[in-house]
Amino acid sequence: MKDYFSAEEKERLLEAIRLAEQRTSGEVRLFIESRCKYVSAVDRAQELFFELKMDKTADRNGTLVYVAMEDRQVAVFGDEGIHQKVSQKYWEEEINKMLLHFKQMHVVDGLCQCIADIGEALYQHFPYNSQTDKNELPDDIVFGK
Repeated sequence: MKDYFSAEEKERLLEAIRLAEQRTSGEVRLFIESRCKYVSAVDRAQELFFELKMDKTADRNGTLVYVAMEDRQVAVFGDEGIHQKVSQKYWEEEINKMLLHFKQMHVVDGLCQCIADIGEALYQHFPYNSQTDKNELPDDIVFGK
């Protein structure tokens, strides 16, 4: 697996995830791999979403940001709780914004902005409750093949 990010860039991405989750019960994960073979990026993101057990959150408000670096494919897959709140159009807009950054070779900026935007949407619909909320999924970057 090629290392696509420097240590500093990885830390920026992790910090974006932590900040996105700070004000919400929602969960955000980032999955990076080199290629998306045999399926669309959305289908691959959905497959990974369930493999990572992201559908097990209490409010069904997990979101996976997926990138196939070599194929230049991206997808955002949100669980049913958040998807019902923001709609398909929201995910498509986030993908388009991310791709604009990618075309300018600002991949980390595009990912951080997407994660921040998702965090804001999660905050709007699933604000943090200190009495009941806990971090249900790891705050990490998952690297595939």
